[in-house]
Amino acid sequence: MAEKIDMDQEKASNGEALANGLTSPRKSPEPLLERVKRIVRANLLVILTVAGVIIGVFIGLGVRNVALTRTQIIYIGFPGELLIRLLKMIIIPLVVCSLVSGAASIDPKALGKLGGWAMLFFLVTTLIASSIGVVMAFIISPGSVEIETSAQNVGNDNVPASKEVIDSFLDLIRNIFPSNLVSAAFRSYATSYKMINGTDGNLNFTAEKVPIGKDQDGMNILGLVVFAIVFGVALRKLGEEGEILIKFFNSFNEATMVLVSWIMWYAPIGIMFLVAGKIVEMDDVAKLFASLGKYIACCIIGHAIHGLLVLPAIYFIITRKNPYTFLWGIFTALATAFGTSSSSATLPLMMKCVEENNGVSKHISRFILPIGATVNMDGAALFQCVAAVFIAQLNAVSLNFVQVITILVTATASSVGAAGIPAGGVLTLAIILEAVGLPTTDISLILAVDWLVDRTCTILNVEGDAFGAGLLQYFVDRTSKKEEGAELSEVRLEGDSPAAVPEHSPLLEKRGGRDGAGGAKTEPSGEKETIM
Repeated sequence: MAEKIDMDQEKASNGEALANGLTSPRKSPEPLLERVKRIVRANLLVILTVAGVIIGVFIGLGVRNVALTRTQIIYIGFPGELLIRLLKMIIIPLVVCSLVSGAASIDPKALGKLGGWAMLFFLVTTLIASSIGVVMAFIISPGSVEIETSAQNVGNDNVPASKEVIDSFLDLIRNIFPSNLVSAAFRSYATSYKMINGTDGNLNFTAEKVPIGKDQDGMNILGLVVFAIVFGVALRKLGEEGEILIKFFNSFNEATMVLVSWIMWYAPIGIMFLVAGKIVEMDDVAKLFASLGKYIACCIIGHAIHGLLVLPAIYFIITRKNPYTFLWGIFTALATAFGTSSSSATLPLMMKCVEENNGVSKHISRFILPIGATVNMDGAALFQCVAAVFIAQLNAVSLNFVQVITILVTATASSVGAAGIPAGGVLTLAIILEAVGLPTTDISLILAVDWLVDRTCTILNVEGDAFGAGLLQYFVDRTSKKEEGAELSEVRLEGDSPAAVPEHSPLLEKRGGRDGAGGAKTEPSGEKETIM
């Protein structure tokens, strides 16, 4: 008997017909070459992007030795400039349409809950990033070195004008409510100051610094995000009347994502020339690293700790899933963040990556990621805290506990208003320095190496957005499973009667009817069934 069973199993494994009439397909081991081809095809874009970064570094280092004019350097960076222009072109239609369709497709209560969870995650992770920045700055002490005057003079022209802390936060609120939606696509509100002379009651001359508002170049992405969400909720309230417009925004959004998928294949070439052009542009790198090396190391190590340990740990603790598999799925977007140094420009590719590789639904990714690209700036908050402590150490100012807490809170709050553009974090660094009474002139030092630090900042910013979307997808899945379980239990409870109802067989009932007609006492059909 045992031999017969073994024979049957052997036949089944060889692809013979089984007892139930089905055939078991014969499985042959996949050849190594085919397996490699399959893996390369699945990860072709990631491989091309990594290759683009590496080749760009080598091109940049090779061309540096040739004496190039400024015009020639601009020509080298031209393909990279095209990539940034393509991505920026797609930002406004993508952000507005995705948020309108996302807000319109989600129930207002669920929308509030999703937004609340997202903001909590963004706030907690930004606070953690700020704390890591302060701790790393006190451990490494980047400001305890002599800074060369050549490094100090770099970027003096680009130092932002000092601004009162209260005016910075008022500007943030003003930008949430733009006066003109069209101008919000390319301009934002900013406060400047004007000295006005006057006299007091004693006829003494006085000079007062009066804040005066003006528009400056730069997209007001925060105002567009708020408007799109509110407009989406309003469309949902309209009901059937708003369906046509919701379908329009959905179609517009899908068409935009098709454009993004085309742009993605140009990204490796653009990134290669962006990296090469930036390396060729650099001045004396050795001198810069000698004076600011500890500051650069402090920022990059802090970003690595937060991005490779803290965020993955939060994701793993909550979801019990491998966070590094999730990171691999968004690698193309991270490489684009490194090349473009702009979280807003990386947004289209990030949406595509989390939807296709990490299983995040369109409703969540297209609602949360634009918000994250606007308000979640983990990398910027960490770098700003390091920079504030660095400038304090440089000026031999010992920070007390209250000042450290002020740096943490101000960095977390000001990172919300940081523009998702290259060097956006440097502009809000002035707010933190003003809050703790440090000189803003030393920001020129930060600008000297911002081309490098800002890239790791951007990677961390977009990584935090992606993990936020992944966690929200997990919460939504878990909630829907609970609701399904509750519905099933309700159905079962409704199906069960208070007393056990005996099964009925038509045959038994017929037979029982005959017995009853013959004058015999008829028993319940359930009892007859059990007897039989």
